[in-house]
Amino acid sequence: MSHVSSHSPHGQTPLHTVQVLGGGSAGSSAHVRSLAAGLAARGVRVTVCAPSEAAGTFDVGGTGARHVHVPRRSDPASVASLRLACADADLVHAHGLHAALRTVVALAGRRIPLVVTWHTRAHAEGARARVLHLLERRVAKAAAVVLGTSSDLVDRARSRGARDARLVPVTLPAPQAVAGALEEPDGFRHKARAELGAVDQPLIVTVGMLERHRGYDVLLDAARGWRHLDPLPLLVIAGEGPERGALQRRIADEGLPARLVGRRDDVPELLAAADVVVLPSSWESRSVLAQEALHARVALVATAVGGVPELVGDGAELVPYGDAEALATAVARLLADPERREQLQDKGAAQAATWPTEDETVTQVLGVYDELTQMRST
Repeated sequence: MSHVSSHSPHGQTPLHTVQVLGGGSAGSSAHVRSLAAGLAARGVRVTVCAPSEAAGTFDVGGTGARHVHVPRRSDPASVASLRLACADADLVHAHGLHAALRTVVALAGRRIPLVVTWHTRAHAEGARARVLHLLERRVAKAAAVVLGTSSDLVDRARSRGARDARLVPVTLPAPQAVAGALEEPDGFRHKARAELGAVDQPLIVTVGMLERHRGYDVLLDAARGWRHLDPLPLLVIAGEGPERGALQRRIADEGLPARLVGRRDDVPELLAAADVVVLPSSWESRSVLAQEALHARVALVATAVGGVPELVGDGAELVPYGDAEALATAVARLLADPERREQLQDKGAAQAATWPTEDETVTQVLGVYDELTQMRST
């Protein structure tokens, strides 16, 4: 697909885009990798500015893009190296608020179009919330286009002064089938469950950073409500973060049927072994866990917040955030009703099939680039 040379403001010179990634959540890192590979395949020159550890995690080198190490810090050296990397760019695309802020500073005084993708929403309270509002406003107003991964992020960008905000529903690559799961699904599940200590009991799984906004305190309240169930379900929480100590204390003090298993690199296996996956967050855009659960054909109970209802459609049970009783009841009902679980699995798989492909997302983003670079060259 020679999509590029005619769209470039430099005649036959390939379009040069710089993708700027900060720390990189799982969702934004996977998207930048997909975007870099898709753009490079279409003849676009791609430079990815990211901390080396983030770039290594998602293998920038394998995409055909050039990697420039830019530390996550906002110090002058970091901004200077970013400014240098963007010197001959036709367009710069920053992912996330902090990467975008550094990019706005680095591009000061240059007429290079800036695209910003908001993958998620930062969480802050009190005075920090006011600062966050100002930072979001600065980024929204500086960008030629803000792309939001869910409708509420697009609305948020508009409310912060974005002159052009659009929905680009970023989709994770569909996971490869877990090795061994297809040939021998029952044996595979049994092995995974045995390792977690849930052989003769239902398994409930959630995955994510152990942070306050993730709603794990509400989830543990719900787990108290499962103690009367027979057999007693086991709740497994995979992830690390600042709330680990507090959650561990509660599990021990209240004798809750729950285990913290830390950060895992076998999340697909965990999800495939689960009877129910739970997403209890106070806010999500296009939740990675929700996408993985629906792809894995596991019944999902999630909070009806942010972009979650738009993402899952009727492919999950939705409950209000913060309502431990509703969460406990929804999970208990599903555990008692294999038929309803199967129905949800089918609906979830059908919903996942409606999500845009990686190729469609790249095409949509490239369309935005074309608009901005053509506007410049006319």
